[in-house]
Amino acid sequence: MTTIGAEERAAIREGFARLLAEKCSETDVRRIMATPSGHDPELWNAISGMGITALIVDPDHGGIGAGPVELETIMEEAGAALLAGPLLSSAVLAAGLLGESGDDAAKARLLPGIASGQTIATVALTGDSGTWTPEGVAVTANAQGGLDGTASFVVCANVAHVLLVVARTADGVGCFEIAADAPGVAITPLETWDRTIRLSRIVFSGAQATRIGGIDAAAVERALDLGRVALAGEQAGAARRIFEITIEYLKTRVQFGRPIGGFQAMKHMAADLLIDVESATSAARAAAQALASDTPDKAVLVNLAAFACADAFSQVAATAIQMHGGIAFTWEHPAHLYLRRARVDAQLFGQSELYRERYLAAMENAA
Repeated sequence: MTTIGAEERAAIREGFARLLAEKCSETDVRRIMATPSGHDPELWNAISGMGITALIVDPDHGGIGAGPVELETIMEEAGAALLAGPLLSSAVLAAGLLGESGDDAAKARLLPGIASGQTIATVALTGDSGTWTPEGVAVTANAQGGLDGTASFVVCANVAHVLLVVARTADGVGCFEIAADAPGVAITPLETWDRTIRLSRIVFSGAQATRIGGIDAAAVERALDLGRVALAGEQAGAARRIFEITIEYLKTRVQFGRPIGGFQAMKHMAADLLIDVESATSAARAAAQALASDTPDKAVLVNLAAFACADAFSQVAATAIQMHGGIAFTWEHPAHLYLRRARVDAQLFGQSELYRERYLAAMENAA
């Protein structure tokens, strides 16, 4: 892992924030979510040109070699802007899973394209249960690499060139590489409440794939931890942005001759939301630091961030709707866009109840 100082990390974040302000405004988000793919190649090329897609890829394969701390930082900005597209699926999940493999040939074949943004990849892991745990794998692979079964809730599979499929094999869980348009692969879009996130169901019927060496259930779990930290950062960043939008509204909306932010009830609600936002940010950053430092309590902190950030974002977004009054229920106001993202994010890698149970188990193991 490349050592990146605080100043350089801040510069990466500021540059990414400027790019999103220019090319991922609310107008852009609405335009992108209205497209059939939910993906803007021009925006993707700009993000790739900044090196964001190369962030966690090893320098030997054209990447920057940064770690969870830098990843969480830029994901806060992505969440604040409601970024649509395959950043999480390709530059985090796929890149992270390949980084855990011991297959140098597969890394050399796939990672340079992922780092440059020319190759969009995604990970097909969970079945219809949607647990995103190795136990939820519903695809099987035979000794020749033939895949059969179903993967659901696959992020951005509709724009992916390469699928990394986690499957059950005779010797445990393994990972297989296959082109998204290969014979025996049928990708069907799923309906989602948030059109900035595209999910798909993939049915494999004797699809011939190539096994990637060195990936077992433990490697999948490590890659998912990176994804959980990235998602927590996104949720924390988005929660902060909708909170800021709400506070600005409270300052400017006048009722009974005074700004509504001056009413005691609104002050109390805003104070509670501020606690939620700061707590989510602290949880996401602490989990990233623990993962980067490989501390003994990393499982505790990652699972804490997984449910704390999801719950905080959902609470902040829902309360922001109420604090805006009727205007927030209209299509023209951005508040509902954050609520939609909050609701989908809260289910994406498993529900909060799952991570509360994992958190308690990790606490018991650490005792």
